[in-house]
Amino acid sequence: MKSLATLPTKGRDLRLDLFRGVANWGIFLDHIPNNIVNWVTTRNYGFSDAADLFIFISGYTVAFVFARMMLERGFIIGASRLLKRVWQIYVAHVFLFVLYLAEIGYVAQSYGNSSFTDDFNIRGFLANPAPFLFEGLMLRFKPVNMDVLPLYIVLMGVFPPILWLMLRRPNMTLAASALLYLMARYFGWNVAAYPTGVWYFNPFAWQFLFTFGAWFALGGSAQAMPFIRSRTALVLGIGYLLFALVMTMAARSDELRALIPPDIYGAFNPNDKTNLAPYRLLHFVVFAFFVVRLLPRDWPGLEWRMFRPAIKCGQQSLEVFCAGIFLSFAAHVVLVESSGATWIQIVVSIVGILMMTALAYYRSWSKNADKAPAKSKPIVAVAG
Repeated sequence: MKSLATLPTKGRDLRLDLFRGVANWGIFLDHIPNNIVNWVTTRNYGFSDAADLFIFISGYTVAFVFARMMLERGFIIGASRLLKRVWQIYVAHVFLFVLYLAEIGYVAQSYGNSSFTDDFNIRGFLANPAPFLFEGLMLRFKPVNMDVLPLYIVLMGVFPPILWLMLRRPNMTLAASALLYLMARYFGWNVAAYPTGVWYFNPFAWQFLFTFGAWFALGGSAQAMPFIRSRTALVLGIGYLLFALVMTMAARSDELRALIPPDIYGAFNPNDKTNLAPYRLLHFVVFAFFVVRLLPRDWPGLEWRMFRPAIKCGQQSLEVFCAGIFLSFAAHVVLVESSGATWIQIVVSIVGILMMTALAYYRSWSKNADKAPAKSKPIVAVAG
């Protein structure tokens, strides 16, 4: 079957690295409660946030990396390489899962603060570790803030046949993904969590954003470009972003909320993140269209020194993400056990981002060192 998708241009797209790095920083800051610094993140100014950006870029990147391999070397090779990456992410998740549980449990016992075990959903684990550990390995039990990686693992694990179909019928595949999204919202489909409840990120809903990212990489952006560059898209997009800003700020301001009819305010608050509300999805799509319109792939600013730390964090995204989860709890403990003053909030936020960035530079250096060819030693002739 002939491919109808447009393969992305070879070479690294620094826009992906930049925004993935920013998303990792945003997730870290958003996971620190009562932190004034997380006012700089996007969740305060619209319906979508760093998690939406992370999942979209993940879908885009998977298509970017594995689509050409699947076409040139066949489905089996492409799928096996993709699943190898899934295994690597799963191993990273298990490693983080164990460390995170140990971190929370140790701190809770050392400081005699049982609220940590309740706030981060590990009281059941401490009381009866075996079933919780097993369910954690099955991705059903997740301490607070550990919801993104299981979603990522599941979405990538089922993606090989979807990518195969998208390479041949990209628009049809996106339409099927949209239908699943709508049906999941209508029928209330989700995956059971352990010991109770459902997944915080409903995979039946969030799969659409992941698939949309892949579609965008495989020619979708080119198809949408006439609309993206149109005056209509510009006016409607700006209007919708301003509307989202007002609705989001109203949740934090009693004076502003009083100016909005209750029925309108209630339609957008609280923000339905679990099931990826349509208004949230639309907000992110508008944001993505604006990025494509205003930030071309060859923008010289991507080489500016000021963007290098974020780009480096995006290039080492898995390690940086895991470190951010671990560090966000450490920062939370510092704020709880100290005065929590504004200057402390700023310090722990900056220190955390600096540590994530240092890890990214180290991992980049380490990978390059592993790839460096060994220098051949001169052969010395020995006279007989």
